[in-house]
Amino acid sequence: MSVESGQWLTLTGCKRVLVVVHTEVYGQRLRDLLSLLESDLRIQVAFTMAPHAFNQGAERSLPDRLGSVIPWEEAVRTDFDLALAAGAQGTERLRAPLIRLPHGAGHMKLSRLDDDRDPGAPRTVGGLGRRYLMRNGTVVPRVLALAHREDLDVLAHTCPEALPAAEVVGDAAHDRIMASLPLRSRYRRALGLRPGQKLVLVSSTWGRGSSFNRLDALLPRLLAELPRREYRIAVTVHPNVWSGHGDWQVRAWLAVLRRRGVLVIPPQADWRAPLIAADWVMGDHGSVTLYATLTPAAILLTRFPEADVRPGSPGAELARTAPALSPAHPLSQQLAYAAAEYPAAEYARIAARISSEPGRFHRNMRRVIYRLLGLGEPAYPTMTRPLPTPGARRARGRRSAGGAS
Repeated sequence: MSVESGQWLTLTGCKRVLVVVHTEVYGQRLRDLLSLLESDLRIQVAFTMAPHAFNQGAERSLPDRLGSVIPWEEAVRTDFDLALAAGAQGTERLRAPLIRLPHGAGHMKLSRLDDDRDPGAPRTVGGLGRRYLMRNGTVVPRVLALAHREDLDVLAHTCPEALPAAEVVGDAAHDRIMASLPLRSRYRRALGLRPGQKLVLVSSTWGRGSSFNRLDALLPRLLAELPRREYRIAVTVHPNVWSGHGDWQVRAWLAVLRRRGVLVIPPQADWRAPLIAADWVMGDHGSVTLYATLTPAAILLTRFPEADVRPGSPGAELARTAPALSPAHPLSQQLAYAAAEYPAAEYARIAARISSEPGRFHRNMRRVIYRLLGLGEPAYPTMTRPLPTPGARRARGRRSAGGAS
């Protein structure tokens, strides 16, 4: 049914909110907002998939793939009261005030070398440059949501025109990880860890500077050097890798890992519960490695392409602090070193740079959303929900498959 026709609706006069999903990662970010729109009969939510190079797999992050997903071309010719997005592409076409959220932690990465920019101009910060925020001399987002006050200083250099739209609201992933830390033992049991067994989480972002780009060097060491009785290995790969190469191909590349008992976390699964469960995180310059500073896990840095990371970012500080993986020493010795030399104070300082509104993301975001909708907020406090136990969401889906009509 077309969103433009309301003649068949039971509830009419609702404020209409459009959730714009570009990629699976962006969709996962936006899912953390949906609880703020629950139980309010004044609001009707619709979803659409915007054009993007990594569209493949984005539909997996949509909570309702049938009833409320509308085609992109229909979405951009329809008036909405609010739009939510974590990406920029095509959002200037939306007919709604837009809230733009970051899709990673710490605004670490610089714009890609292949991105268009003026000849000789320096690379800007991904997501905060003019090319991401402005079209035809106008700032596109009505509100640019930021995680930390430090981001305001970055924005003042990269796109000062957007400063009036910027609001520091915090980081949903930060808050949900912190709320879920007490459930670490439950997550470990769900992941199949035996008593006394240690979990090593190998995390990779996407691109040429990622761990996945050198997995052929790391993979044999993981299999040969870490005894299965003592260690469980899990691998999480950025959804853009799955989207760019195809699900079958990535599964095929990782097939030997799975056959040897390694847990390969699928792209649609929430990586945050395995992160909390981990004893070690072996990661690159992706957000997962930075979020590891919120947990008790020891960190080993597998790759760090310095030229692609914003100097002064929390990721750059982590690279100066965390021990780097060595090709010349046994993995077990390096894991023991990373645990024994765990720099707790330094990691706590880096973790504090992820959000300057710890525990307050949902409260702050609901305030912004309802302000733009012109509605009073519901008369109950917001709540940061702990992360579901791995596998629980899939089981719930099977139980509810024959739900009432």
